[in-house]
Amino acid sequence: MTTPRLIDRHPTISGDEIVAAMVPPPRFGDVSFDSYLPNPHEPSQAAAVISGRTFADKIAAAAKSKSWVKSLFAGKEPAGKRGLYLDGGFGVGKTHLLASLWHAVPGPKAYGTFVELTHLVGALGFVEAVKRLSEHRLLAIDEFELDDPGDTTLVTRLLQELTDAGTFVAATSNTLPEKLGEGRFAADDFLREIRSLSARFDVVRVDGPDYRHRGLPDAPEPMSDDQLDASAERTPGSTLDDFDALCAHLAKLHPSRYGRLVTDVAAVHLKQVHPAPDQDVALRLVAFADRLYDRAVPVAVSGQPLSELFTEEMLRGGYRKKYLRAVSRLIALSREAGVRG
Repeated sequence: MTTPRLIDRHPTISGDEIVAAMVPPPRFGDVSFDSYLPNPHEPSQAAAVISGRTFADKIAAAAKSKSWVKSLFAGKEPAGKRGLYLDGGFGVGKTHLLASLWHAVPGPKAYGTFVELTHLVGALGFVEAVKRLSEHRLLAIDEFELDDPGDTTLVTRLLQELTDAGTFVAATSNTLPEKLGEGRFAADDFLREIRSLSARFDVVRVDGPDYRHRGLPDAPEPMSDDQLDASAERTPGSTLDDFDALCAHLAKLHPSRYGRLVTDVAAVHLKQVHPAPDQDVALRLVAFADRLYDRAVPVAVSGQPLSELFTEEMLRGGYRKKYLRAVSRLIALSREAGVRG
C-alpha cells in the first residue's frame, strides 16, 4: 500500500473560509493563563501573564460599555492603548499567552497568523477586510513580521483602521515594533509607518530560554530511508515525501494554505532532508514548520538533521530569529515522532 504524499494535496482556502477559521490552532485550542507555567528564573514571564490578564479585563470592560463599537454613543474610551505586543525570543510561550488572551475575552474575536491576515486582505480586498475584522472585539495576530515594504504599508493602514474602529489588537513577534523589517528591506524609508504602528501597542517583553528543549534529550538522529519508509507504513494517517519535491510543492501554494495541507495528517515523513538552497525556500519551510507545530504533527526525517536545515549564512541574516524558531519547533516535533514511533 502506497503511503500518501503531501505533494498530491492541493488545498484551497477562500477569504470567507479564513475568517471562519480564525481561531487558535489545535495545539493551543484549550490553553489558558492558568495553564501557562512561567519560568521561576524569568520574572518577565510572570509579569507577561499579569499584562495579558489586565488586557483581557480591559477588553471585557469595554465590551460591557459597548465602547468597542464605533458610535456617537460608544461611551468612555478605555484607558491605555488598544494594542498589546508580546516581544521575545522563540520558545518562551508567547503564542500560549496570545491564545490564552483570546480564550479569556468575549466574542466576537479573531485569531490568525500574520501571513493569514495579509492573505485575507488580498482575498477580500482592503475595505471588506476592515469591515469584517472591525466587527470583532479582539484581533490576535501570531508571528507578526514585516518582511517587505508592501506589508508595512498595508498592515499600518489596516491596524489604524481597526483600532480607530474600536477593535483591540494583540500580537506576538520576535522583533520589537520599532525594529520590524530591520535587515530585510530598506526599513529606514518606512520609519514613519513603523513608528505609527508601534505607537499603538504597549510592548511586553517575555524573556527566557527555549522551553521546548529545557531538560529534554537531544532530537532523534535522522533515520535511514528504509527506516523512514517503515515508520510511514506503520503510522496510519501519515505522509511520506521527498524533501526536494515537497519544497517545490510549497512554492506553488500560498503559505496561508499550508495549514490545510497538513490538516488531519498523523505524521509527516521527509526523505533526504538537506539545507535549504536559498532564502525563498527557507522562508517557505519556516511557514510550513509553524503550521506543523500549530497542529502538533510529528516529523520524521532521513538525510541531514533538522538542526542543519538553514545554513550559517542564513542564520547570520535578517531572518535569523525565524530560522531558529523553525528549528526549535521542528526538533520538538521530531522528538514527538520518536516517542510515537
